[in-house]
Amino acid sequence: MASQRQILVGMVPVGGGAPVAVQTMTKTETANLQATMEQIRTVAEAGADIVRVAVPREQDAEALKTIVAQSPIPIIADIHFNHTLALKAIEAGAHCVRLNPGNIGGPEKVAEVTALAERHGTPLRVGVNSGSLPKHLRDLEYENPVEALVTAAIETVELMERLDFRNFKVSMKSTSVPNTIASNRMLSERIPYPLHLGVTEAGTKWSGSLKSAVGLGTLLADGIGDTIRISLSTFHAEEEVKVAWEILKALKLREKGPVLIACPTCGRLQFDMDSVVAEVEQRLEAYEDPIEVSVLGCAVNGIGEARHADFGITGAKDMGMIYSKGEPLKKVPTGQLVEELFKEIDRYYAAGKTVERDELAAAEARAWLAENEDDTAMTPERIAALEAAAAENDELAGDVLESMLEPAGAVEAGGNGSAVALDEAVSPVAGRRFSRG
Repeated sequence: MASQRQILVGMVPVGGGAPVAVQTMTKTETANLQATMEQIRTVAEAGADIVRVAVPREQDAEALKTIVAQSPIPIIADIHFNHTLALKAIEAGAHCVRLNPGNIGGPEKVAEVTALAERHGTPLRVGVNSGSLPKHLRDLEYENPVEALVTAAIETVELMERLDFRNFKVSMKSTSVPNTIASNRMLSERIPYPLHLGVTEAGTKWSGSLKSAVGLGTLLADGIGDTIRISLSTFHAEEEVKVAWEILKALKLREKGPVLIACPTCGRLQFDMDSVVAEVEQRLEAYEDPIEVSVLGCAVNGIGEARHADFGITGAKDMGMIYSKGEPLKKVPTGQLVEELFKEIDRYYAAGKTVERDELAAAEARAWLAENEDDTAMTPERIAALEAAAAENDELAGDVLESMLEPAGAVEAGGNGSAVALDEAVSPVAGRRFSRG
């Protein structure tokens, strides 16, 4: 369930119904101020709400003073083993301190940190990782890793409450996606505090993104999680931010920038859609508005598959079409599809987010679509028509459905109604793709 309590990391609310916050961590040596600040600005521009920096040494704690003062987003100091660094991070003005009570030296040292944090109004992130559970839970970890994680997290929460400190969020991470899901589901039912989600040490940009999307996406879809970090093996922290945003956008939890819809392509494809999609995606990076743009490879999918898109294109061998909200705008030579798409998008913004439609051009586009459309395709429009017909006359609807499901190209032979399949050899596909290059 969603967390009941809320904390403030700088000016970013976390928990209590606030939007899920996107977090990342710098890959630089924190004391290297130039490199660290450059990366912080980069992730902030990519959409990070919060950024964490490692503080393993005295010089890193000292650098925090400058980093906090210059950062455009709140700073979390990441502390392990040395509680005096946590104290110095709080004094340096860190907006939050990440602490693992299990490796910081015992309850007495945790108490020192919470006391100073209370005086400064600094929130803490406390929690456990599957790789650093307390010794007394090691046996349980082998028997039931999920229960071991939850037990360790509950013990941490109980320690904070004994210290009368409640300005904190909890993280409980595992390298295992199923364990991450199961443990956070269980913990969310037992504590009211905000939850920070992540699949720890998820892997490369490819595998780590997939694991994070599955694990975190499942939890977020359940309403669990208040802030997320995608842990990828990359020196480019902004990539973690981009993945986090794609997960949130896919679940409709937050909006940021355009959403691109693109079909997976198939044997109907007649133009170089791969390069078209890549170009559209690249050019959309210049737009901040959450506009939805669709690129579909043929008239079977377009327009019906993405009729809700603000703008879209669907193509064929020599000609394609641009549409908006399910309505054709104009037909365009395939080689000009991308350029004309962005002309329409820019015209839309110039007109105050109003689609300007040339009725003659739209009529030509409708005629082109009708000529290229697959009459056998079960589009949403046709399915709706069948359902309406069924309500009036079940028998008639059955006849219509049967005729629409006949194999493409089928003809009656000798009056006996048997279908004649076309020979593949007489319908070669070589040379069917149009190349814009």
